[in-house]
Amino acid sequence: MEQVMTDRLYYQDSFLSRFTAHVTDIREDSRADGVSLWQIALDRTAFYPTSGGQPFDTGLFRATSRSGAVLEATVESVEEDASGQVWHYTRKPLLAGTAIEAEIDWERRLDHIQQHSGQHLLSAVFAHEIKAPTVGFHLGETESTIDLAVPPPAHHTIERIERLANQLIAEDRAVSIRTAPRAEAESLLAQGKLSKLPEREGDIRLIEIADYDLNACGGTHVRSTGQIGALLLRGVEKNSRGCRITFVAGDRAIAAARSDHELLHRAAGILSTGTAGIPAAVEKLLAESKIGARERMRLREEVATYHASRLLVEELPQHNLRVICRIFPDRDRDYIRLLASRVVASVPHTLALLASSESSPASIVLARTADLDLHCGETLTRALAVFGSRGGGSPDLAQGQLDELEVPNFFAQLTHQLREFLRSETANT
Repeated sequence: MEQVMTDRLYYQDSFLSRFTAHVTDIREDSRADGVSLWQIALDRTAFYPTSGGQPFDTGLFRATSRSGAVLEATVESVEEDASGQVWHYTRKPLLAGTAIEAEIDWERRLDHIQQHSGQHLLSAVFAHEIKAPTVGFHLGETESTIDLAVPPPAHHTIERIERLANQLIAEDRAVSIRTAPRAEAESLLAQGKLSKLPEREGDIRLIEIADYDLNACGGTHVRSTGQIGALLLRGVEKNSRGCRITFVAGDRAIAAARSDHELLHRAAGILSTGTAGIPAAVEKLLAESKIGARERMRLREEVATYHASRLLVEELPQHNLRVICRIFPDRDRDYIRLLASRVVASVPHTLALLASSESSPASIVLARTADLDLHCGETLTRALAVFGSRGGGSPDLAQGQLDELEVPNFFAQLTHQLREFLRSETANT
């Protein structure tokens, strides 16, 4: 059967939210747990398929049988295939020839209209003011982005761009849509009135912001800039193309401003200050936190020094070698490293083999005094490899990880090997 291409109603009217159509084709896309996902083609549609950085529309199909029974099918997504056909995805099948009434999720459509038109305006302002071409656009669920082929602009430039964009919105400039032959579009491109053209042949759809911008685009747009509502720039970051600008437009800008205000109000309440006093209060907290961190480190070092002294008293030397072997279920990796360093810094002929089982896997530390002929990194690496684990470090101190259930057996074997090795080394000297 010859494929009937869909008449795209949104090309003429982005604000059309209800229409009638006939099903021209249906095919099964996938099937899971006995439920099929169907692709439905129509002779005409106002549903926008994912394209050009703008997501698809969603909505509802409604078909009425001769008996008066009404079947409603939710349109979950809309995609365009390689041949240019528009497919509507739904869980309920509709036979070819079925007459339907369709309704688009207007809140979603209006949001996409505002974001996409906001992108056109924002890109135009960047191009006019700092000669920064847009090389990418993405309309996300909460924020949108444009990629510019320039390094990140200065903060004062971003503020100026935002101010100018909102001034153009307030001027409520007309936004018109027309279709031009390919040759005319190429002429406009050559004259510098268009920044780029799609590769496809045929007529080109042009979107124009009166006396400011002309763009080739197949998306949905406002009728005048005032319908964008507002533009709020949310962030600037460097990327491989140059920089990425994050923004919100329309109702999203209002929602973002409200959310920011609520967060500031909550933060002010927690800090017992007004919103204007938040920066100073945070700076004070950070300063106090740094002082507290230094004090905690000092106390931690004092505790480790005392703890090391206690361990050295508890563990007497055997054959002129002291091996301190302990497993700590309530100490972290950094502490046992510090403790091991304190132990081997206190007395000669000493090894410290410590483990922290506070988290999984357990952390292992091996340290030795400078008078012992032992490479801790090589020793621990070989010992852990037998248990299928890894470790490493310097001659003086090494670290590794091991399943906590295997730590007792590992300690027993390694301690025995260390005593035998060092005993033989001592005998040879």
